[in-house]
Parts: sequence; C-alpha cells; structure tokens
Amino acid sequence: MFTIIIIMIVVLIIAAIFINALQQHRAKVESERRAEMSRQRVIVDETENIIMACSSMPVSARLMQILYKRLYNALKAMGDAGAGGTDIKRRLDEAEKRTQEEIPETQSLNEFSLPDNDKMIIQYIQAVKKLRTLLRSEHSKGNVDTRSFIEEDKALERLQLKTNVETLIKRGRGAMQSGMLGSARQYFEKAIGALEGQTQRDEYINARLNQLNEWLESIQNNLKSANAEDRAKRKEEERDELDELFAPKKKW
Repeated sequence: MFTIIIIMIVVLIIAAIFINALQQHRAKVESERRAEMSRQRVIVDETENIIMACSSMPVSARLMQILYKRLYNALKAMGDAGAGGTDIKRRLDEAEKRTQEEIPETQSLNEFSLPDNDKMIIQYIQAVKKLRTLLRSEHSKGNVDTRSFIEEDKALERLQLKTNVETLIKRGRGAMQSGMLGSARQYFEKAIGALEGQTQRDEYINARLNQLNEWLESIQNNLKSANAEDRAKRKEEERDELDELFAPKKKW
C-alpha cells in the first residue's frame, strides 16, 4: 500500500512537471506568434506607405513589383501566424493580384520635379532612402536577384543625388533672389561638391555643373562690385570727415 502511494506521488509530480513544461511551451509559442505578427504588421505598414509615396516618384515597374511581392509575403506570413480575418484575406488577394499583373512605368528620371514645399521635399528624400533600405533587405533575403538589385539601387542612387542637388539649387536660387549672396554661394558649392563626387558623369551632371559654375561666377562678380562700392563709400565718408575737420572756421 505504501509503495502504491509513493508511485502515485511520483506520477503526480511527473504529470505536474509535464503539464508545466507544456504550458511554458505553449506560452513561448504564443509569444513568438505575437512577435512575428507584430513584425510582419510593421513590414506591411511600411511597405504600403512606400508604395503610396512611389505614386509621385520616378521608379521602375520592376521596383513596384518588388514592393508588392514584399507586401504579399508579409500578409501571407500574418495569415500563417493566425491572422485569418477577412481584412487580411482581402488585402492578401489584392497584393497577389498586383504581383501578377503588368504595372505601367511611372515618370522617368528625366521628368523628375521637386515637390512644392520643404516638408514634402524632406518626405521625398526620406522615401528614397527607405526604398534603398528595403531593396537591400529584399536582396539579402534572396527575394531580388543581384542584377536587378544593382540596377535598381543605382537608379535610386541617381534619384537621391538629383533630389539633393535640385533642393540645394532651389534654396540657392531663393537666396540669390533675396540678396543673400553668401548663402547662395554655399548652397551652390555644396551642389557642385555632390555632382563632382560622382564617378560616372551624364548629361544631367554636366549641364548642372555648367549652370552652377555660371551662377557662382555671377555671385562672385556681384560680391566684388558690392565690395568695391562699399570701399568707395567708406573713402567718401572718411574724406567728408577730414574735410569737415580741416575746414576753415567760420567767423561770426
């Protein structure tokens, strides 16, 4: 009888240990599932925001396909993790459809134009940087072949250069119109530095370098003229003071 009681106690202890281990395992699986859901949700939101931003950017149809594929994979991972709601299923169907259909080309880089205000320009620059980060991530995962990655990253690099240069030019031209020649010169010199740092020059780079150098020359001439006028004005003021000092005193 005593032996049976001992055996029952041992069995209960083993059962308790097993149940506790099972509960811990289930808690770990649930925690990992929630973490994966959260991670994929971030990817979905991030990708959808970038896709929306691309509507006003000169990016290729191939890059858009890469983004839609990324969105599809993230939504599918959410579904596999247990997010089987109607909204997820609908968005997954839409994303799958977009990955299979032919996407028309957006505006080319030659038709590029800056957004209207500084806030939109900052968002534009951030979107280009984010695109390069996403592209690099998809390539590291094996979702983008090396040739496509190199070509698309190079195109985004050129877009980033053009955005930065055109922003500097816009600010420099505004400074010139406001008579702030020193600030204008700094903006133009930064733009020239960015362009001259490129190893492969194209028609855009050469044309902008010529234009920027012309503006810089104009600024230098205006500054020289202004300095000459200032010196002449100071000499005239000094002469007036001397004339007044040594002028014959009036007799009253």
